[in-house]
Amino acid sequence: MECPFVPGEQALFAIPTDGRVTHRRRCRGFTLIEILVVLAVLALLTSIVAPTYLGRMDAAKELALKQNLKTIRDSIDHFAADRGRDPSDLQELVTAHYLREVPLDPVTDSTATWVPVMQDGRMHDLHSGATGQASDGISYAQL
Repeated sequence: MECPFVPGEQALFAIPTDGRVTHRRRCRGFTLIEILVVLAVLALLTSIVAPTYLGRMDAAKELALKQNLKTIRDSIDHFAADRGRDPSDLQELVTAHYLREVPLDPVTDSTATWVPVMQDGRMHDLHSGATGQASDGISYAQL
């Protein structure tokens, strides 16, 4: 591929033995090898960073789940202390203003997957409905 002539650009002159003057210009750009090396370095860096990033995302979801469970359990305890009975479901905690809204289970991304632990027909405790295990090996359902 020949480079286009740019006015004011310095050209290299070559004078062959037959006496004619020819112009050769150096193209400024990247070779295929240079581009492949850059892509290989980027792929290497991505392969190093991606697992760490994904691991941090899982740890953040697990931490949010534990915090949501603690908040809901505290609300159940406050409700029981104030009213002398456990709430019938999560919506009763919201209606009685012990919670602003039913919290999201960050592992399942749903508010409908909470599993209530019933005692005498009332919600005494709550667990996550998520499948799998936390980073410490405990099942999400046992947190």
